[in-house]
Amino acid sequence: MSEFMKLYNGMLYGIRDWTRWDTFQKTLVEQADGGWYVYFVGVDFPQAPLDAVTFRKVLGAIDILLHHDHKERYLGIVYVDDFEHPQLVKIYDPNNLGASCGSSGKVVPAGWILSRIPPEPLGEFVVPEGRKRWWREIFQD
Repeated sequence: MSEFMKLYNGMLYGIRDWTRWDTFQKTLVEQADGGWYVYFVGVDFPQAPLDAVTFRKVLGAIDILLHHDHKERYLGIVYVDDFEHPQLVKIYDPNNLGASCGSSGKVVPAGWILSRIPPEPLGEFVVPEGRKRWWREIFQD
């Protein structure tokens, strides 16, 4: 199994509290040194890591989206391998969470994966056109 898949399928810690997300996001911004791949699962497979400025812009857009679309008192849809020295972050799309118990049998992939390790394609998934448009707008100047 590849290093990426070991991390992806390995032990991850959930971020339940919005305040913990805010603190963790600051850690990611501090470590935005141009070494992060950002994979929009089912839409945009990264060929190279983002530069630090673009990574911060994408992270900021994801933060705004989470606060806007996830109207819960808790977060609970972000998972990380290590809070201090993260190598992999899974962020689930609040508009595509599926059945939380998994009883539907449908695999719901993370919406975005932030990774220090080159990711591997996770397959094809249906992504709404509105979400694709949101993604494209992040990269427009």
